[in-house]
Amino acid sequence: MFKFLTPKSLRPPFAKYSHGVEVPAGRRLVVCSGQLGVGPDDSIPEDAAAQAEICFANIEAVLAEAGLGLKNLVRINAFVTDRAYMKPYMTVRDRVVADPPPASTLMIVSGFTRPEFKVEIEVIAAG
Repeated sequence: MFKFLTPKSLRPPFAKYSHGVEVPAGRRLVVCSGQLGVGPDDSIPEDAAAQAEICFANIEAVLAEAGLGLKNLVRINAFVTDRAYMKPYMTVRDRVVADPPPASTLMIVSGFTRPEFKVEIEVIAAG
């Protein structure tokens, strides 16, 4: 379905992601807004991994509305507010994404709209 691009002329990815993903002509794209680690009951766990779990669950719900799932991810942009949150986020990401993995970028940012948020994830999916 997708062509995962990891040219031999580049250094291999640092983690579980592809350098690029080609989406064939005629496929639908779904762009998902950034999802924060807040549950439907407005609960926000303290733990960065638990926030990442909620982010991916929220993304999965958005994708399901379009008849897609996490296996349809072609791009992930993730943001954490501290270097210490990178590993917990990546552990969750590596468990939930398909193999071969989508293209991905992880950035450390100074904060989100509320200080209790530690992780935000936005994606592009195709089906």
